[in-house]
Amino acid sequence: MLIQNHQVDLETPTGTMRCYVYRPKEDASIADKKYPAILLYSEIFQQTAPIRRSAQIMAGHGFIVVVPEVFHELNPIGTVLGYDDAGRDKGNADKVNKYLEAHDTDTQAMIDYVQTLPYYSGKTGAMGFCLGGGLAYRAAINPAISATSCFYATDIHSGLTPSQAGNDSRTRTKEISGAIQMIWGKQDPHIPPEGRAIVYKELTNANIKFEWHEVNGVHAFMRDEGDRYDAELQLWGYQTALGFFRSNLY
Repeated sequence: MLIQNHQVDLETPTGTMRCYVYRPKEDASIADKKYPAILLYSEIFQQTAPIRRSAQIMAGHGFIVVVPEVFHELNPIGTVLGYDDAGRDKGNADKVNKYLEAHDTDTQAMIDYVQTLPYYSGKTGAMGFCLGGGLAYRAAINPAISATSCFYATDIHSGLTPSQAGNDSRTRTKEISGAIQMIWGKQDPHIPPEGRAIVYKELTNANIKFEWHEVNGVHAFMRDEGDRYDAELQLWGYQTALGFFRSNLY
């Protein structure tokens, strides 16, 4: 499936948010074809080349994929942080300086946007990696999100992403109405076994429909740059997420 892409600037309560949109290319023979949408949340580095490739892969399998600049109010439009110490320090500082409530309004702005697209089918999912996994989990609280796939989601168990009192993602797990898929690396030091157990317990206690996968992998095994990349696990990860979204969004 061929794809095409464009950019859109959405207005949010905290400023203009640049989003990158990927979708199946129009085909005159099926001009009325409609597709579900996936909001794809990046790591702290925003839309790097690996995140762009992730979006293209998902779009190439029949989805409208929207990638927001997750720290748009803290950086010039188009900012991409490097996979180095300076980029990591800046991204972690941005994480601390943006409250979850601002991510909530970003999510709503993207949901409102995809609902205006003539090729949108009416169903929306969320997906993310690392910080983005935690943000996808947070997006699942929105009733418009029907399915969510979270890869090695940070900060859910620890509450390191700031929020107003009593409004952290763990506390609001019970508000998730769609299906959710959690994928973890068992050798990931950022989410140790006891942290994963906390998330599992929250989902179970809230009677959420969820899938749970733990693989022998380190943090960021999906990122096809750097020495933590695991090509075999990456292929499995995309296949697992695609099957999940097809089951729940089509």
